[in-house]
Amino acid sequence: MLFRATARRINFVINHKTAFHSQYLTCKATVGSLTHTPSAGPAYVPTSAARSGVASPRHMATDKRPQFGNRTLDNPDDVFKHNAWDNVEWGPEQESEARQKVEQNASVKADREKAERLVGAPNTYWDAFYDQHDNKFFKDRNWLFTEFPELGEPSDTSQLLPETPSEPYPGCQARRRVWEVGCGVGNTVFPLLETNSDPHLFVYGSDFSESAVKIVRQAPQYDPQRCHAFVMNVSDEQAEVPFPESSLDLIVLIFVLSALHPSRHEPTLRRLARFLRPGGMILFRDYGRYDMAQLRFKPGRCLEDNLYSRGDGTLVYFFTQEELRRIFTGAGLEEVQNLVDRRLQVNRGRQLKMYRVWNQCKYRKPLESPPMEEGR
Repeated sequence: MLFRATARRINFVINHKTAFHSQYLTCKATVGSLTHTPSAGPAYVPTSAARSGVASPRHMATDKRPQFGNRTLDNPDDVFKHNAWDNVEWGPEQESEARQKVEQNASVKADREKAERLVGAPNTYWDAFYDQHDNKFFKDRNWLFTEFPELGEPSDTSQLLPETPSEPYPGCQARRRVWEVGCGVGNTVFPLLETNSDPHLFVYGSDFSESAVKIVRQAPQYDPQRCHAFVMNVSDEQAEVPFPESSLDLIVLIFVLSALHPSRHEPTLRRLARFLRPGGMILFRDYGRYDMAQLRFKPGRCLEDNLYSRGDGTLVYFFTQEELRRIFTGAGLEEVQNLVDRRLQVNRGRQLKMYRVWNQCKYRKPLESPPMEEGR
């Protein structure tokens, strides 16, 4: 067996809303299928092929992997020499056991009344989360600049500064505008402003949680000349935003879509796309199907297929690559990248292996068709 049959209780660090070496939650969990013995494990490959199902050229995707994909395990005997390994290939047996684990934890669903309450008011639970943790829970997402180098690109100085519109709005005179949906307490907004010193960059940040936005606005790094934070339920199609349609270069969507009910995924993306300029992109990263976080849920936490509630009432959904392709293209966007990132994290002290699965995507708003010449 690849997985130990006997569950062991361990203390481990598992991410709550983001991934990699940032935003981690220390918790106790009954591991069972999540832990591996040093002598067991799947096959490993030293190439990007382990990012299973990388989109074909027909989908305009690329399998070129930035810096984070450089540590691959060529010799399984070396597994405990580092804390993490990239591009881990799963064998059929491991995939089958993960599927069985999900079927087991989904066998007992949360009662309907509780599910409706959790889905109906997500801001309530995120407010409680930030009221408890303030800005001390999540770490800054500095890894974003490796995964998404677009965030560090300067504005196009060949363009004239935009004229002040008849109804000015925050950032209206910026050459380059970025919106982070689900900004939390600024763990992306502030590193972005610090790393990208372009004076013509303006960053918007929105969140479900009024408590989180309040923390952002009170932070010493908050500069209204360079950023603007506001409260918004991104799944509400009537929610107001402080900028017009077709005005943004990038939208950052990191571990946010998974916090919504699946019925809101495509409508949310469709509305977000309206605010992108032609050629603008959504940068996306979120939980993948059979990630360790999904396997560790106990029966009674599952609201419906692949949608769960955490102990604090916040929601999490686990995507497949094809599912994301369907909802992004259904929202009218073109695929630039769609990767499945399988990573092996290890606890060298306890000789334990923990398997993470994330999806990373880039989808672009199509360029507008050029106007037809007169007489044609």
